[in-house]
Amino acid sequence: MRILLISHYYPPEYGAPQRRWSALVGRFIAAGHQVTVVTPVPHYPAGRPSAEQGRRHRAGTVERGAHGETIVRTRFLAHHGDIVTRSADHALAAMDGMLRALRRFSRRGTRPDVVIATAPAIDSLLAGTVLSRLWRVPLVVEMRDAWPDLVTHVGATVRREGVASADTAPASGRRSAARRLIGLVKTEVHLLVSAWQRDAQQVVTTTARFAHVLRERGIARVDVVRNGADLDVVRPQRDHVPDHEELRCLYLGNMGRSQGLETVVRAAARLHARGVPIRLRLVGHGAERDHLAELVRVLDAPVEIRGRIPHGDVSEQYAWADTVLVSLRDWEPFTWTVPSKLYELLATGRHVTALVDGEAADVVRESGAGDVVPPEDIDALMTLWQGMQADRTRVAVRASGRDWVQENASDDVLAREYLRILERVRGS
Repeated sequence: MRILLISHYYPPEYGAPQRRWSALVGRFIAAGHQVTVVTPVPHYPAGRPSAEQGRRHRAGTVERGAHGETIVRTRFLAHHGDIVTRSADHALAAMDGMLRALRRFSRRGTRPDVVIATAPAIDSLLAGTVLSRLWRVPLVVEMRDAWPDLVTHVGATVRREGVASADTAPASGRRSAARRLIGLVKTEVHLLVSAWQRDAQQVVTTTARFAHVLRERGIARVDVVRNGADLDVVRPQRDHVPDHEELRCLYLGNMGRSQGLETVVRAAARLHARGVPIRLRLVGHGAERDHLAELVRVLDAPVEIRGRIPHGDVSEQYAWADTVLVSLRDWEPFTWTVPSKLYELLATGRHVTALVDGEAADVVRESGAGDVVPPEDIDALMTLWQGMQADRTRVAVRASGRDWVQENASDDVLAREYLRILERVRGS
């Protein structure tokens, strides 16, 4: 097959979407397929390229990827992570990518057999939809998270706040009008994304629960290809001889609003105040990082916050920890999602502390990888951690999580499933 992938995120950047597509593309090419990737100049997560990336990559260039794939680099808009400029960046990259793809595949015989457009970066779905219609080739829309439902969930809250404050002072009235406008925009985004999902020949989600939600909306052609882990890269951890009294808890990943990490900081602070030996380490970046640092200072919490680290240094962090964390807020759309980081955590064999509900909780329980507590439940988390600190046998390394990944979420398994879907779509 000739496969065209439209994605806003791709190596040499490192992150969950980048890792997923590098693993899949490598296996697609190894199976004999041709892959062209339309993606911006690398600029994640800083919102602008590093000095090295700026020298090595230019908009409009065509590169050879690590696996032999063809990479067409598009323009981008430098940003600082705020929703407005980041959205503008997504839109610019998608539109520029669509135009470059039209020029590159102007001759009928060179066009792809299938187009894959992947979110996040909702505008990629629009670009994929237009190309699919113009070329009359099948489109696969990949929804990595419960989009657009997360947007709608937040939007509903914003609209309620706007109505409640409509009769306040003029400044508040202006803010309320802005909130209502934002709510309307988010609703329109929801409708557009749902329309693109219905227009696609195939929708791929990363969880069974979100696939079920989409089917209930009348989108019949939905399949599941989980996120996963490369078991050749993620090394299993060994039990360490306890040489420390405190319970060591590690969170590694994005520190955004969705993760609800204020819960774990407060739980650690309260346990510390009770005399329970505990140490929490947060490693990564995100919009809530500064807020969390301030909360740590105010609460005098036993928490250290470290910046983003190279992936090669991750194993050292896992070796330090007694338990590793995965956390999401108590929002309904998160019951349909599984954080991509969870599969890597399972593969390490470390005990997992999971503040999640829905399918993510099911995965932890089915794999026997750790303990589940309700999202944002400080008291339940404190009870769990206090018990684990008193009884270290509860945090022993276990092979069950890695075995579960091997059977259900290894990159080899996922690539075979994706190719099966693409072959079916091309032949339909």
